[in-house]
Amino acid sequence: MSLLLNQPSQLCLRRPVLVRASPHVSNGSSASLPQTPPCAIIGATPCGAGLGKPNFVYLSSEDSAYKHLEKKVPLELVDVTDAMVTVGLSHGWVATLKDGTLRLQDDLNPAASDSDPKRISLPPLVTLLHCQTQIVTNVAMSSPSPYEEDCVVAAKFLGPQLSFCRPGQSNSQWTNVRIENPCFFSSQVMYSKKHDMFRMPRSGGHLIGSWDLHKHNHTLKLQKLRYQDLPELTKTKRELLISCSTSEHLVESQSTGETFLLKWYKKIAEIIDGAANTETKALMVFKLDEEGNAVYTEDIGDLAIFLSKSEPFCVPTSSFPGVVPNEVTILDDNEIVQVNMTHSSLISSIVRVRLPYHISPQN
Repeated sequence: MSLLLNQPSQLCLRRPVLVRASPHVSNGSSASLPQTPPCAIIGATPCGAGLGKPNFVYLSSEDSAYKHLEKKVPLELVDVTDAMVTVGLSHGWVATLKDGTLRLQDDLNPAASDSDPKRISLPPLVTLLHCQTQIVTNVAMSSPSPYEEDCVVAAKFLGPQLSFCRPGQSNSQWTNVRIENPCFFSSQVMYSKKHDMFRMPRSGGHLIGSWDLHKHNHTLKLQKLRYQDLPELTKTKRELLISCSTSEHLVESQSTGETFLLKWYKKIAEIIDGAANTETKALMVFKLDEEGNAVYTEDIGDLAIFLSKSEPFCVPTSSFPGVVPNEVTILDDNEIVQVNMTHSSLISSIVRVRLPYHISPQN
């Protein structure tokens, strides 16, 4: 059972290699194009004029190394100011919020052009009555490029509001949805290519809400989950989980068509200068089927899951040498976690993470 308490360690930093995606690798990309491995950005070296050279860590290959790119990115993406807030990352596009406007840009995409960065300002946000649009839970995209006419960007705000827009269409405007069930107020949205829907788990993980741009108009379609094969817990472990705060996250494997629900258990470790630092105590993974069964599993096969404040994603490890199969890697504001289900181990490093965003493989 994958519920071991943390052990001090360091994140394994690996040398980047370009790999050619096998035919089943999707992420919206062509199977014939080489892809960058999953990675994370760990900062930037200032080089003048408000720019910096980003430093990446690639989560692939067997050796440990950083990757320093010569491309230059705005330092405000790395050293966030009060005026601009980085709110998420999807398909290699970082979303920022400034003056009531969300903006998408590919500066932090390791495969994007240095000389021709893409930056898109989305329509001004419209705040529904009794809602707010200053705190964004996360951002998700239905396709790899917001320039595609059919691409839909979803922004989930803390509270009742969920908003969609199609930036690739002329005169694009936000479509705003009010979610009445308060159990979804802190949920994160993800795009399911399998269902062609945006989906989100409610707090507690007993319901999944889906929003179909084509069929359901402004109404969330609800699916009830039935949990099966739950592990037997000792009294100590059960009391530990009850004492934790829990968040639920959906992730879909494009290579196998499987959908997983992750239940992430965290507990306050210390309070510094009035801010609470949390520590991961457990992670539970459930495999979902079309009938709403959530089956507890410790085996996701030749897959690795990456969970952070980006839209979560899943990759087949056979396509990325050195990525460990049956493992979940987590980035949080003050923690890096590796959960290996094969060995029933949870290894945590308490460290400040300036940009807790994983970047999915890019062409």
